[in-house]
Amino acid sequence: MATQGTPVCRLCRREGEKLYLKGDKCFSNKCPVEKRRYPPGQHGQARQQKLSDYGVQLREKQKMRRIYGVREGQFRNYMKEAIRRRGVTGETLLQLLEMRLDNVVYRLGLASSRPQARQFVGHGHILVNGRRVDIPSYIVKPGEEIEIAESVRSMPPLLAAIESAGGRALPAWLEFDANKMRGSVLSVPIRDEIDTDVQESLIVEFYSR
Repeated sequence: MATQGTPVCRLCRREGEKLYLKGDKCFSNKCPVEKRRYPPGQHGQARQQKLSDYGVQLREKQKMRRIYGVREGQFRNYMKEAIRRRGVTGETLLQLLEMRLDNVVYRLGLASSRPQARQFVGHGHILVNGRRVDIPSYIVKPGEEIEIAESVRSMPPLLAAIESAGGRALPAWLEFDANKMRGSVLSVPIRDEIDTDVQESLIVEFYSR
């Protein structure tokens, strides 16, 4: 996902719903999902056949993978780790994805979308406990602080991203100080604190075949 060149709006249309990959555009009347509520491609408007159980599970897996912007191999590794850990596998999978640094940056409102958050991290604009971390998949731990590097805090794209994300609700497992542009992770989120609209049980079933 991090290196694929497919226009992200086509990914939303393929899944039949908004995945919120384009920031402000997803909330405007320019959103392609609002204009063309059918899959992309030459045969997108053809009548869709009813999906098999496998097809339903596959689509749910692809939707989650695209929401968080991870490649297939990465996603499979997260699934293996979720199975290895104690607890409900589907919830653990979501927790691992939510604790990725790029997702935490997005959840804190420091970016208008997860792809933009991943770009900020990759460019070295994000500090974790005062140290620069440029790995989007870095797993943030409870107690760690995330902030924007001092040298880029006046950068127009960053300020615009923060302004556009200002109306987004802050999850209960995060804390954010807008004046210091600094946030912290209070705890590992539970399922009720994760608003990602996916049925993780279908994904567990997909990998249990």
